Amino acid sequence: MVPGIPIVLYSKNYMPEKDTIAKAEHDKQEGKSASTQAGEFVHEEIKNIREGKHGARSAKQAIAIGLSKARRAGVKLKPPKKGKTSKKTRRSAELAYKKGQRHEPISQTRSRARVKALKREPISSASHTALSRQAHEAAMNRTASERSAAARKAAKTKGPRKRSKAAKKAARTRAGK
Repeated sequence: MVPGIPIVLYSKNYMPEKDTIAKAEHDKQEGKSASTQAGEFVHEEIKNIREGKHGARSAKQAIAIGLSKARRAGVKLKPPKKGKTSKKTRRSAELAYKKGQRHEPISQTRSRARVKALKREPISSASHTALSRQAHEAAMNRTASERSAAARKAAKTKGPRKRSKAAKKAARTRAGK
């Protein structure tokens, strides 16, 4: 059992991998945001889709599944504010968040039905192109100052060794190598 992020009783179809929970816990101990912790679950979901465990209708859905999994695992990722998403999406996020904070078991019947439905969806939704397009569209919905602030915050939490490595990579990229 990992301290900090509680283990929720999942059915085998919905259980996040132990190393994903451990990575999220490590992010939490480093003081990283809830969205960064949830990112570990999104990575796992993309990996699952690429491996063919199931599919997704779009890159956006793949990300949403990962965020839902994170909320249900106890990551304190608040549901989106009113007006940011549809009423249905917000309600779903609120329920997942509450369930994660209460640590209730998930219905095996529902979990099986979820996986059965997702198996009919394509795996191309987790391709590099699809994810790149989704990231670009999401970035364009933010202002330049918001993007800049996010980059500054990311640089602060990176640490000196990783910052140096990133700077060297940026220099190589600008040099065209």
